Amino acid sequence: MRVISSIEEAVGAVGQELGVSDWTGVDQQRIDAFADVTGDHQWIHVDPERASSESPYGATIAHGFLTLSLIPALSKHNYRVDNAKMGINYGLNRVRFLAPVPAGSRVRVRSEILAAAQVNDSTVDLTVRHTVELDGSAKPAAVAELIARMAF
Repeated sequence: MRVISSIEEAVGAVGQELGVSDWTGVDQQRIDAFADVTGDHQWIHVDPERASSESPYGATIAHGFLTLSLIPALSKHNYRVDNAKMGINYGLNRVRFLAPVPAGSRVRVRSEILAAAQVNDSTVDLTVRHTVELDGSAKPAAVAELIARMAF
């Protein structure tokens, strides 16, 4: 796990891999819970019987936004920012969903710092590329560039 304790350390870490999380499961129960929270009950996600016969994937798949929502918790195993007074999710530059995540799959997150833009004397925007790897797949499930604003 990479620890970043200052703006200078953040700038120095640009271009480096920060870490790789452990694998976590994406089962039908998690998919159904996400559907309930978001109101997205499309059959491709929540109807295993129909998905097995009509889906090109042969099973239900996780919502793309479910895959995206796993990044913050999984990336906590990859890096942390110490000495910050506050950190906020500032936004995303780019998100791509490259491979479906079938129910019963495992994913993990690989994080790399792309940029550290100093906003002022005490604040930096960290742009981190998170690649959601899908166990057994050559293609990642998703790639997202997240921006975290850190105030020291």
